[in-house]
Amino acid sequence: MQKFTTLRSIAAPFARDHVDTDMIIPKQFLTTVSRKGLGAGLFYDLRYDDKGAWNSSLLLDKKVYKGAAILVVGDNFGCGSSREHAPWALLDAGYRCLIGAGFADIFYNNCFKNGMLPIVLPKQQVGQLMQAAEAVAYMTVDLPQQTVSVEGTQQVFSFDIDETRKRALLEGLDDIAMTLKEEDSIRAFEERDRTQRPWLWASP
Repeated sequence: MQKFTTLRSIAAPFARDHVDTDMIIPKQFLTTVSRKGLGAGLFYDLRYDDKGAWNSSLLLDKKVYKGAAILVVGDNFGCGSSREHAPWALLDAGYRCLIGAGFADIFYNNCFKNGMLPIVLPKQQVGQLMQAAEAVAYMTVDLPQQTVSVEGTQQVFSFDIDETRKRALLEGLDDIAMTLKEEDSIRAFEERDRTQRPWLWASP
């Protein structure tokens, strides 16, 4: 998993509340277990008409937002079904950080599992960042300092994050890698448990 430390990027705006995972990546793209190529299906129903022709009016599709790695979103982003393809599609499209007033729990957890940083801020602050994104501003997300700043302004906002998740992102560790960091403790427990409860370790 790619490490996340400090990210400086143009921020793209997506000012919609209650965006569900089907809007993020429609069901027809769920047949694959590969994380590659899903960016092409991101927000598909908002970008294409019924005949599959490009028909996007999304601000984030303007040329000025090409290469954006930060997406400022509305409240309750990622609600609906628990499909992990949603963060896969966002990540494949180049987004490493999402900033919003709230995220659905499962989607929020899946972001961390895939090396993406979802930041929750008060609605007023998200509104300010949305305005900055609409004005095509660069933002810097500093994970060690837990801040989001808007370049050329005095806007600096602090965010909270669970320390274990922060450590995993900073070190680029998925759940398995985080568990293996405790390998010595796990081995010591197993050795003690073999002595204390040998019947659990007996071969059938």
